[in-house]
Formats: sequence, structure tokens, C-alpha cells
Amino acid sequence: MATKESDLQAGDTSQFPDHDTLRAWYKTMVTSRRIDDREISLKRQNKIYFQISGAGHEAIQVALASHLRPGVDWFYLYYRDRALSLALGQSPLDHFLQAVGAEADPSSGGRQMPSHFGDPRFNIVSTSSPTGTQFLQAVGTAEAAYRAQLMPGLQDHVTTYAADEIVVCCAGDGTTSEGEFWEAMNTACNLKLPVLFLIEDNEYAISVPVEVQTAGGSISKLLTGFPDLNIIECDGTDLLDSHRAAGEAVAWCRSRQGPALLHAHTTRPYSHSMSDDERMYRSVAEREAQDAKDPLNLARALLIDRGIATPEELDRLEADIEASVSAAADQALAHPQPPTTTATKWLFSEEVDPTAPEFDTEGSPEFEDDRELTMVDLLNRCLRDEMAANPRILVFGEDVADASREDALDELKGKGGVFKVTHGLQAEFGGNRVYNSPLAEANIVGRAIGMAVRGLKPVVEVQFFDYIWPAFMQLRNELATMRYRSGGTWSAPVVVRTTYGGYLKGGGIYHSQTGATLFTHTPGLRVVLPSNALDANGLLRTAIRCDDPVIFLEHKHLYRQIHNKGRYPGPDYMVPFGKAKVVRPGTDLTVVTCGALVKRSMDAAKAAEDQHGISAEVIDLRSLSPLDMDTVGESVRRTGKVIVAHEDALSFGIGAEVAARIADDLFPWLDGPVRRVASMDTWVAYAPDLEQVILPQTDDVTQAILELAAF
Repeated sequence: MATKESDLQAGDTSQFPDHDTLRAWYKTMVTSRRIDDREISLKRQNKIYFQISGAGHEAIQVALASHLRPGVDWFYLYYRDRALSLALGQSPLDHFLQAVGAEADPSSGGRQMPSHFGDPRFNIVSTSSPTGTQFLQAVGTAEAAYRAQLMPGLQDHVTTYAADEIVVCCAGDGTTSEGEFWEAMNTACNLKLPVLFLIEDNEYAISVPVEVQTAGGSISKLLTGFPDLNIIECDGTDLLDSHRAAGEAVAWCRSRQGPALLHAHTTRPYSHSMSDDERMYRSVAEREAQDAKDPLNLARALLIDRGIATPEELDRLEADIEASVSAAADQALAHPQPPTTTATKWLFSEEVDPTAPEFDTEGSPEFEDDRELTMVDLLNRCLRDEMAANPRILVFGEDVADASREDALDELKGKGGVFKVTHGLQAEFGGNRVYNSPLAEANIVGRAIGMAVRGLKPVVEVQFFDYIWPAFMQLRNELATMRYRSGGTWSAPVVVRTTYGGYLKGGGIYHSQTGATLFTHTPGLRVVLPSNALDANGLLRTAIRCDDPVIFLEHKHLYRQIHNKGRYPGPDYMVPFGKAKVVRPGTDLTVVTCGALVKRSMDAAKAAEDQHGISAEVIDLRSLSPLDMDTVGESVRRTGKVIVAHEDALSFGIGAEVAARIADDLFPWLDGPVRRVASMDTWVAYAPDLEQVILPQTDDVTQAILELAAF
């Protein structure tokens, strides 16, 4: 419950804000509201293109900011946090530059809508539009410091590390309906992380009232079972009550007692955005009651009642603010938008290019002996090498540790993943660098993003590709966009390892999927899929050493095959992205393939040559994003005919993309149609006979070779 001012006056007043502080808070609140009003005017003049306001939330934000340290503490804001971002150090001009889509916009370089705050000067991590994705990232950012505290050698590698830093994560009440909120709360409490969750409850999520969103109408009451979570409610329209509650929450987090939930009851005097009209769903009486709680009016009355300022002084202050805000808006309008030539800038790192020659040591392996090792073995060796060389690397996911209860390792071999790729890593590097996550895929990827923005290098595992979809929001809308949406000021170079594919006999619908094109269709992600042990070692090393997010696809069927074994190539062996490999030379036609279809295509090519005298060249793409069409093009110009063979479903698969590019660029050299060999457009069934006919087999590729050769 909110504490009454009379109760505060009867108690200790030593922590009361002084007159200058209250005046400064009011100035920030008015500035925030006037920016909102000016943006509304600009939107109506078609000079900006979207508007969403922070009106009604100003009091809790400025009161909280007074307890925080920008540039030391970390911040995950949401679109109503205008007053908070101003209090942390951003200027009205910063906000207007984003509103007009200017190249000089410090939050996004013209990439994002207004009120998507981000600023590395103050540790404000780039805000995105999806509601609730920030929760897990905030947890990951706090976890980076938690791991650094346990491993002092890591502290020099964590951006702006401080022993008593906290992470502030803001959201509206409606956002707590997202599952990721509960996943974040679970991990924050489990690790006692210093995350302050500020829930700004204005009783509406667009048009949906709180009693429809939240069981019982109060998120605070639903969270009482979480251990070490300090739940504090306050009147978020009242500066003094907000200051009291915020101070308690910050102190709790700084003392490392656990996370805090600051539940601030606010108002929303404007509609959700200019695309919404609250008069369609809120009664006149309800809106009038809300207006009576407007924090600007309450703050003005407080200053007058306490004799801090007269009405005339406040009128002059407000007029000065109005003039300065208008000047900032006019200044922003004079700024140019980004040049159209920069449309794809910041999709990937501008400094580190994983397709460059420095990532190509393929021609000079340093084999240490003649032992042939499986893909699992060489992936494991790569992880060991990189973890030994780079203390920033953390490995986590479901079942990746040898044993979460480390005492058991004295008598047990340890697990190290269901496929043993991470076996022994925890034993060698410790449970603070290699550890298990909850069974929650979004939790894994979201936390990894929060760590990566602080300079760590998470290499995480999602156990099965078939179950990666709970993390798809984090992967597509967060991981892939971080650098682009922040205008290059933030990045999250996470490596996400996951197993995929069929040919298992018994994998069925939920353990046999191959859907790489869903990630190749996502700008900002590198997507690779090795077909053999040696490539797996070199490509994973490139993935870890590059500065981009990578989806690293490991085919379960290929993990322990004899035909694709390789020798350990040394700790600096790298295969660059975007470099396909001719694995079987030929002259009559080209087979472009990847993953498990490489071996089947090679076997088919051998059969076609041995039995029919047809010479087929086989190309292993190795990476799909980037895609090496130069190697494909060189081959097709020589052979004149091409087949694309891949494991995913025929329609809308990688074959369609490769075929389209060939048609666009290589049509004059074609002597026949581009043929595709792929799975049926259905799920991979459990029964072996069904799986056999659904997935492309060697005979399917052979038949395609014969038919195309005869064309």
C-alpha cells in the first residue's frame, strides 16, 4: 500500500528530497510531458511518423532515477520511460532526433520508432518493440556481473563492472502476462540477481484493463511465492511515496539480497498511442478520476504547498521548458535522414568480417596425430580450445553441464549434453563457466543476449531444433536486430548451437525437423551447417571468434558417422563463412547440397558415374548465410546443369533460393532446368518406412542426376 505523506512526516525525514531536488524533478517531468505534446503536434503535421507517450508515469521515473548511477547501473527501458531516460542523461534533442528518423539519432540512427531509448553513455541497452523480451536480457546482464563476482578474472572483461551495480528493467503491467516475465523472475530469484523490476501499472494494456490481464488484478499478489523477491508497492503518481519505495528497492538490490519488484500505480492520461482512442473504451467518469491523479498536477501542488515555488515561478519555468523543447524539435527537424546507401549498414559487424581471409586457415591445418575423430569429438575440442584461450566464453543450456550437483563428479563421468558435445567442459573450466539452464529456450537465448551486450561471449545450446521456437522471439526480434536497431552502438555476438535433422529411425515429428531457412530469412543472423567433423571444428571456431550472432546447426545423424570423421587440426583452424567447397569434381552437371545430403549426393554421383558414365560435381555449401554463389556459379558455367539437394521440405526451402539466384544470374549458361531434391512437404513421421519415403535418399539424387543429364 502507498504510504501517506502524513505518515512520512511523522517518521524519519532525513531521506526526504530537498527543495532543489524536488524542483529538478519537476523540471524533468514537465520536459518529458512537453516532448510528448510536441511530438503529438508534429505527428498531426506529418513531420514525424509515430507517437507514444510516457504521460502519467513521470513521477515514479524521476524519483527512481535519483537513486541510480547512469553508466554504472544498467537499464532496460520500455516505451513509456521518457522521463527516466531524461533523468539518466538523455536530452530532448536526442528524443526528437529519433522521432524525425534522423541519421544523428543516438538511440538507433534512424532505425527505430520514437521512444525506443538506447544509449551506451548511460548503459541504456537498446529498447525494442516486443513487450516482455527485455526481462530475460536484463537478467542476463545482471548475471554477467554475478559470474564476474564469482570469477574475479572475468571482471576486466565485463563492461563497467561494479560490485554493487544493479540492473533496472521496466515494463507495464500488461507485459507481465508474457511467459518470459515469469522465466526471468524464476532465474533472478534462483541466482539472487540484483534486478529491479519496475512495473508501471496504469491499469491498461492498450484497451484491456488490469483485471482482465492479471488474475486478481494485482501482479504483486501473484509473485509472493518467489524467494528473496522484495515486493514493494507505491503510488507512482506521488513523488514522495515513489522516492521512498524506489530507495527501498534499490537498497535491497545493491545489498545483494535478491531482486526487487517495484509495483508503481500510475496513470495514463493520454491514449495508448496516437493510433488508439481511449474514449472508445473508457468512461467519462473513469477518465476524470484519472485526470485527478495526474502526477504533473500533483507535483506542482506539492511545490506550491511546501513553499518551494510560487505559481508564477512555476509558470515561468514551464514557459522556459516549452521554449527549449520547441527549439530542440526545430533543431531535430533540420537534421537529415540516413542516406539510402546505409539501408543495410549494421546488419553485421563493421569491424570483424568472418568471410575475410584472416578467418581462412583451412589450407594450413596443424594435425597433431593420425587419429580420426567424430564430429562430436572435434566440436568438443574446439570448445575446449576456445574456452582456454578466451575467458569471456560461457557455455550453458539444457543438460550441457557434466553435473549441476558438482560433488557427484567425484564418482561419476558426467553428462555434458545429451549428445556429449560439451562433455568434460564443466570439469575442466568449472561450474561458473559451464552450467545448466532451466528447461526454457527463451530463457537461454534472452540471458545470452544480456550477457553479450556486456562483452561476454555466450555459446549456448538449444537441445533440439524442434524445440527452439519458444526462443524465436528472442532470436529474430532481439538477437538478430540488436546491432541494426541501435545504429551499431550495441551488439550481441551470441553463438546458438542446436541439433537438427532426421535419418534417425524413430525421431518422429518432434526430433527430425530441418528448418534453416527460417533463420536464413532473418537479417542479421549468420547460419552455418557443417557436414563433417573437420568443417564443424573450423566453422565453430569462426562462429566463436566472429562478432556476429550465429545459428550453428549440428546434424544429429552426422555426429558419429565414420565417413565424416577428421583429424584434430589444431587450435587456430578456421573455415570462413560464405566459402562453399567442391567435395567431388565433375564435368556434366552440378549438385549443390549441404548437411546430411552431402554424403548422399556424393554416393549418388559415384553411382551415376560408375553405372552410367555421368560426371557430377558436388558442392557442399557449408554456410547458408552468407551463401557462396560464386563457387556455385563457377561450377554451373562449366557444367550447364544443376541440381539442388537439401533435407528440408521442397517448397520454400534453400533449393528455391539457390534456384532463383541461378535463374537470375546464370540463365545463359543453363542447358536444362534447375532441379530440386528435397523432403516431401510434410512432417517427418515416426514409422521407419514413412521416414524413408519422406526424406530425400541417395536414390532420389541419383534419379535426378540421370534425368537431368538426359535432358
